[in-house]
Amino acid sequence: MRIGNEQLKNFIKDSEMISDENLKLAFEEAEENKKALGDVLLAKKFIDEEKLRKLYAYILGIPFVDLQKETIATEILQMIPEPIAKKYKIVAFEKNGAELKIAMLNPEDIQTVDFIRKKTGLRIVTCITSQESIEAILKQYGKSLRAEFGDMIDKNSAEVPNGETTDDLEEIAQGLPIIRIVDTLVKHAILQGASDIHIEPDEKEVRVRYRIDGMLHEAMTLPKQVRDGIIARIKVLSNLKLDEHRIPQDGRFKIERDEVKMSFRVSVLPIFDGEKIVMRLLDESSKGLTLEMMGLTGKALEAIHTEIKKPNGMILVTGPTGSGKTTTLYTIMDILNTVDVNISTVEDPVEYRMPRVNQTQIHPKVGLTFAAGLRALLRQDPDIIMVGEIRDNETMEMAIHAAMTGHLVLSTLHTNSAAGTLPRLLDMGAEPFLVASTANVIIAQRLVRKVCHDCCVEYKLNDKEMDVLSNNYEMEKILEVIKRSDILGGTLKAKDKWKDVKLFKAKGCEQCMGGYRGRNGIYEVLEIDEEIRKMISQRASSHDIETKAREKGMLTMIEDGFAKCIQGLTTVEEILRVTKE
Repeated sequence: MRIGNEQLKNFIKDSEMISDENLKLAFEEAEENKKALGDVLLAKKFIDEEKLRKLYAYILGIPFVDLQKETIATEILQMIPEPIAKKYKIVAFEKNGAELKIAMLNPEDIQTVDFIRKKTGLRIVTCITSQESIEAILKQYGKSLRAEFGDMIDKNSAEVPNGETTDDLEEIAQGLPIIRIVDTLVKHAILQGASDIHIEPDEKEVRVRYRIDGMLHEAMTLPKQVRDGIIARIKVLSNLKLDEHRIPQDGRFKIERDEVKMSFRVSVLPIFDGEKIVMRLLDESSKGLTLEMMGLTGKALEAIHTEIKKPNGMILVTGPTGSGKTTTLYTIMDILNTVDVNISTVEDPVEYRMPRVNQTQIHPKVGLTFAAGLRALLRQDPDIIMVGEIRDNETMEMAIHAAMTGHLVLSTLHTNSAAGTLPRLLDMGAEPFLVASTANVIIAQRLVRKVCHDCCVEYKLNDKEMDVLSNNYEMEKILEVIKRSDILGGTLKAKDKWKDVKLFKAKGCEQCMGGYRGRNGIYEVLEIDEEIRKMISQRASSHDIETKAREKGMLTMIEDGFAKCIQGLTTVEEILRVTKE
């Protein structure tokens, strides 16, 4: 069942999937380094993985299956043990009588297929699938644990003794029942894609909630006797003081398991019924984001790529807490992070660790504030500086000074719109001509939940819905702006009205959280050109600056949001939720 490099090359040449030049280049590299031609083609991104797998299937005469949206019955899934499935990238997905269908990446792995045949006693039908399909099915192993979850918690809770002293707490924290409970809480948070875990003690119980796609969801309720043990266990993991219950504490820990590298930022806060813990989950194994993946497109994307290539000036990202500002800054830093530049940051807290980036955590208690850190950074010969947040006059002045003296400065501010950032800087005491000469681009953003395409329902706006929306937004004007922009690539016709536009409603299914899965940004990107610089110098209002920017083609967040509704990425309800002020 082996496909030789020469055989694959001939099939690709006949199918004209890639250019002869690229095929020749990849073939020579594969032969020289004794690699599989398919692996070289994928590494060089000359071919899409799914197309390559389909070609393998065609050459070998084996079916290709796409399992990304399939839900496999637990009894069939468990026919291949989870460790084997993960190690050899092979899953069972269908059983007909004495026949078991399995999907795999490597059809040459005869040994594993023989092992499954002997273990199950069934006739095995092999299919080829993609990496995405395998990953989607592997996640279902964890989901099948949900049924056992309640019993496991109850059983282990009953075994937890009461702790009186610090030594007792340490012993309970190291005990098997508490370790199992905390491990299960963490495992399920990772499985469900949670960004935060909230552990909240009440008078009679302990409530656990997960924040998924920006919304808090009740995960489970635990008996009160596990409260002290769970808190102690998390404190032990985070290197915090077990005997300190009166003041807040902050720490962090890491988990590395099954190719998952997860960092947890832990905050412990004393409350009336004990101590509340919030853990922020930071996935360090996730593939780097791109600005396109985050939802930036068209003119806005081009403006950011143009401005971040400049050697000096300020890139400012604005929005409320939890709107993805830091993620945008990290993504920009990732693009700029090459060996020939020195990038330094002052942050509170340091969220993600980045290679080759010098990251400084501020400590106001010992005098290391944003301003003090920034002042020290300027003596460290940086090319690019990232300041977590401009909070005060001193930090703002230092950032402007750095931008004027040949550094590219990235930072965040809390304002509602891109144009509103400029008067905010002036309110903090900045000189208008300095802001005008240093600001390159201002990005305002919010995060909206993406509609789940496994269960969403198509619809068109009726008169009643149109009236409600028109009371809040200039709907006809928004549609005209979207038509004129390049964001939809000609999806809408010139004569289309809102009643002709196809939209989606969230419904809810097993694959998602109430009809939504994942998040995407909505943006307005204000590029500072000569005309707008002049307006800033003359202390123009945010309304006047926004009007001028819109004349030049800037989309507001609301316009970008409705464009994403038309693209089928999100719902009108989500745009209303995040843009109401």
